[in-house]
Amino acid sequence: MTICTLPDRKHPSILVEERFDIWARIGDWLQRHQRTIRAIQWTVVAVYAVLLIVPVLLPLPDNTAYLWTDFTRLAQFIFWGIWWPFVILGTALVGRMWCGLLCPEGTITEFASTIGRGRATPRWMTWAGWPTIAFASTTAYGQMVSVYQYPRPTLLILGGSTVAAAVVGYLYGRNKRVWCRYLCPVSGVFALLAKLAPLHFRVDPEEWRNSQLTGAKPGPVNCAPLVPLKTMRGASACHMCGRCSGFRGAIRLARRSPNYEIVHVAGQTAKPWETVLIVFGLLGLVIGAFQWSSSPLLIAAKQWAAQNLIATGMSWPLETTAPWWVLTNYPLKNDVLTLLDGMLLVAYMLAAAVVCGVIITLMLGLATRCLGSWSLARFHHMAQALIPLAGAGVFLGLSALTVSQLRSDGITLPFVGQARVAVLALATLWAATLCWKITRLYTEITGRRALSLVAFCTAMIPANAGWVLLFWIW
Repeated sequence: MTICTLPDRKHPSILVEERFDIWARIGDWLQRHQRTIRAIQWTVVAVYAVLLIVPVLLPLPDNTAYLWTDFTRLAQFIFWGIWWPFVILGTALVGRMWCGLLCPEGTITEFASTIGRGRATPRWMTWAGWPTIAFASTTAYGQMVSVYQYPRPTLLILGGSTVAAAVVGYLYGRNKRVWCRYLCPVSGVFALLAKLAPLHFRVDPEEWRNSQLTGAKPGPVNCAPLVPLKTMRGASACHMCGRCSGFRGAIRLARRSPNYEIVHVAGQTAKPWETVLIVFGLLGLVIGAFQWSSSPLLIAAKQWAAQNLIATGMSWPLETTAPWWVLTNYPLKNDVLTLLDGMLLVAYMLAAAVVCGVIITLMLGLATRCLGSWSLARFHHMAQALIPLAGAGVFLGLSALTVSQLRSDGITLPFVGQARVAVLALATLWAATLCWKITRLYTEITGRRALSLVAFCTAMIPANAGWVLLFWIW
């Protein structure tokens, strides 16, 4: 259990400075208005429940339905056209404030924890690989059941995750967010993107020690996501809820360079599962998930497989379907996936993950080796520099749903192609800049650093090529 304390009055050493520090004042506002935040959180929970449940009770919209005339269309647009793309963007801009201030699952799991059994978190649950496995599984399954297009899969995946969050909260922890810390399918993605945020709650170790030396005994404050505040050095795990603002005069909301955490903090502890999530997940599996429905490669593979199956007299994979909660099955909408379709789309996503991931891994390994003798910790640090490109890809994929949904209603957004080019170019340049700064930590030899940068830039080619194929060629 992570229990820290909050002083009854603001520590004197930061009173004068905070008069001129708007960010610290915002952090203190969050700390003082937790009751208002709770009201906002439960309002979001109510809206979330309506958007999840009501569309399931309504008939599927026909071809004449518009966003402004059909609630089901509107709900899907809010979820996948607005909500998730801008949660991704917001996390990169202001850290995990979505998690701490608005997320309905976080609110529900913490509430369940206040009335639950309060058991200790089991060791198996704290395994670092769960967020990566959960993200990959949810991404693949969502494509199998067409989660972006239909309300029942949305309820099954998002609602199922919410129920699991409530159960975990009821069983484990006391006033905690055990689910958010260890099991949430998107917590790994949010933890990566938060490293780019120019805002964070900064911990001043010297002020902390000075406060302890004075013998101050401030009152308790609860860190729901179980962050060890005294040793917190980045925004990756922090939910930005503001409860600890002003603690011992050592914690305050502050600005920082968006490069700081990746360059100076991320390399201190190797996190292999984060590398897997970046390289094979966000830069591989995600591309396959958004590509498969438009890919001529998948069409060619299906035609080849169908011809060979028919030639051998095995036509059942071409004819057999599954329930909607296994594979997309909506005959009235002429949208049905056979077993062959399902196997091929899963194979396509896995192939994209493996091909992109292996190439990126090899190039990262070469970039690492160019800096000197082999170091696994350095390899994982170099992988962190890919986070801007990984985050940009997720945003582009989700925002493509925004564009397509609006276009189907006759609304065409201007300069979409140019905006996509700009996002990819800026993300690639940012990643290269991070790589260059990281190389300086390991060698001063310019030639080695340049060779490492070339190898790193080569590692970004598969991901960029995947988005170029999707948006401009296919």
